[in-house]
Amino acid sequence: MLALMQLIFRFGFLELQPIPLALDRLHYGLLVLATVLIAAGGYLINNIFDVSTDLDNKPENVVIGRGISENMAYNLYVVLNIVGVGIGFYLSNLIGKPGYSAIFIVVAGLLYLYASSLKQSLLIGNIIVAATLSFSVLIIAIYDLMPVLTDENREILGIVFQILLDYAIFAFAINLIREVVKDLEDVNGDYNNGMNTLPIVLGMARTTRILFFVSLLPIGLLLYYINKNYIENKLLLAAGYMMFFVVGPLVYLSIKLWSAHSQKDYRHLSNVLKLVLLLGILSIAVVAYNLKNA
Repeated sequence: MLALMQLIFRFGFLELQPIPLALDRLHYGLLVLATVLIAAGGYLINNIFDVSTDLDNKPENVVIGRGISENMAYNLYVVLNIVGVGIGFYLSNLIGKPGYSAIFIVVAGLLYLYASSLKQSLLIGNIIVAATLSFSVLIIAIYDLMPVLTDENREILGIVFQILLDYAIFAFAINLIREVVKDLEDVNGDYNNGMNTLPIVLGMARTTRILFFVSLLPIGLLLYYINKNYIENKLLLAAGYMMFFVVGPLVYLSIKLWSAHSQKDYRHLSNVLKLVLLLGILSIAVVAYNLKNA
């Protein structure tokens, strides 16, 4: 999904705008690859530290110690990060911003800290995971827009950057809610392994009620955003898509949250949020098409 998201932003949005881009298609592909490798490394190290928890929550999904040994998993983790950071270093020098390579090192480090310790802290782990996903949108602007910024194109690039920022905020909000829903789904295994998640601290019923009210916030903000940016500018196709495919599922989520209580319910809601995230990202292509044909 992360790779698809970055490809959609490039080919379904950025290349349709009258703006210069810093990376050609080959090097943009390398940016996507580097991002995916760092994310895969984070996913792998999390699985290494999470074996005991996963054996309680989702034993059928446990691979470490079954499909591959823990030692092999650590070696693969190192390789993924070395290659990902190496590509990031190459791209940073290519665009004349060698300092940007620190971004990949910091993200890889944060994902390691999350897996090893921070996810046991109340909400901090959830925020880190959500922020990492949203940053994968902003990194597009950092590598593809900022290097070609000039006084002449500052206004139009600023608009494009703001759109990317809006989608990054959307991705952060939806993924943060999903992370808490996953904590609700995994509460038994997390409790047995000494985790300190919101459902463990507040209880499942109270956390579910809080999430219900929190889920109303993105609905309200999206309705305002759709009216201000799409309806007022006669982008009715984009407005209709967002209402039906993004706001609609979020309303369904809120309704189901009110009565959710079982692991099956929370797993379903987690999948709904994953779908909302995907459909929300796909909307950028609809917006670009609507703008082009308006």
